[in-house]
Amino acid sequence: MPFIPHTQEDITEMLASIGADSIETLFDEIPSDLKSGQLTKVPPGLSEMEITRLMMERANQDGFYQNFIGAGAYEHHIPAAVWQITTRGEFYSSYTPYQAEASQGTLQLLYEYQTMMASLTGMDVSNASMYDGATALAEAVLMAVRSHKTSRRILMPETVHPVYKKVVRAIVGNQKIDIVELPFCTEAGRILPESLDNDDFAALVIPQPNFFGVLEQVDELTDWAHSKNMFAIGVVNPVSLALLTPPGEWGEKGADIAVGEGQPLGIPLSSGGPYFGFMACKNNLIRQIPGRIIGRTNDLDGKPGFVLTLQAREQHIRRSKATSNICTNQGLMVTAATIFMSLLGPTGLRRVAEHSHANTVSLVEKLEKIPGVERAFSSPFFHETALKLAKPVDKVLSELKNKGILGGLNLQTLYPEMENTLLICATETKTAADIQNCVEHFAQALK
Repeated sequence: MPFIPHTQEDITEMLASIGADSIETLFDEIPSDLKSGQLTKVPPGLSEMEITRLMMERANQDGFYQNFIGAGAYEHHIPAAVWQITTRGEFYSSYTPYQAEASQGTLQLLYEYQTMMASLTGMDVSNASMYDGATALAEAVLMAVRSHKTSRRILMPETVHPVYKKVVRAIVGNQKIDIVELPFCTEAGRILPESLDNDDFAALVIPQPNFFGVLEQVDELTDWAHSKNMFAIGVVNPVSLALLTPPGEWGEKGADIAVGEGQPLGIPLSSGGPYFGFMACKNNLIRQIPGRIIGRTNDLDGKPGFVLTLQAREQHIRRSKATSNICTNQGLMVTAATIFMSLLGPTGLRRVAEHSHANTVSLVEKLEKIPGVERAFSSPFFHETALKLAKPVDKVLSELKNKGILGGLNLQTLYPEMENTLLICATETKTAADIQNCVEHFAQALK
């Protein structure tokens, strides 16, 4: 809240009404040896004007940069109405509807969110969100193993986001689930279907686009997985789905599970969070999906209403038999994403995707004309791609940062064999002047 509304008179009146002498009296059952005493290192309180100035000064320390970094967190334009509506008290203060049917507004919003995500991914059903994209993938792995019943091995391409792979291993590693990494073609930057083996796996993870921005051969990979009695798990960028074939339509039968990071849907880049993950699946797996699903029904008077249809969480009815004990409804982020998608609609989201792709193509074409810059991979890409530089990437990035440009991600920090390779991204937020400015400073940095 922007200010503390209670005066000393208000506090005195409230204490008197409950028969307490002071606020300290309310906590007199706490033994004195457990109390911390005075907070000697906490500075004295500031006025509203002073705290506003302090926070502005600290924010300015970050500087203002043109951002060409992607790698799983993307800068998109967020209409002002998104967070103006999201931070209304009705949404801002609501969370998980434990007394569900009393929270019709929250349930309706989640229902609309699920409908939009199921449509966007081409799947039958969506849950009401996850922590983030990485934990959503981990839950998809657990879901596949539970449903497969015979194999506890997962085929995980090296082109999956490295952070996602670490999170998956951290969550499933102690549950006797084996993650087998699948190498990629160093020329194409993606998985080659002909390189797949015939070992027994519960699922194949298919990123689209992959971490390098490259488009995988999703139809062939999905059909191969199904031919080997595996589930196909799609890890997708939601904005890209406005242009690309949704995972529910990959191959002959479509992927079985689709997960990803929802941050591109109206969530700002805010020092690493908070984000939210999404998960959707086909109907045959609905009983294995973690979290909750909101349904629409009619009451005794025939009026429409919203209910928690499935809620297999440990906090509800399943306890130790719950499908998950870590998933949550990232309520505020989902609210923003739902409003974002509602405002843009299918046409607006497609324009965002088209402009992002066009800007990246323009940027890459201009950069390739600079001596010492070439594309690392030959495959098509969406809105980011890898470039090989003739100079150490860190040195180039440092010079660009001095010019007010965040020029991309050094891939060697995550893939040691990818020396002097840069991952660069451009979204619809970049103008022709921004791109030209970036190119000119790249040329200077590479001299």
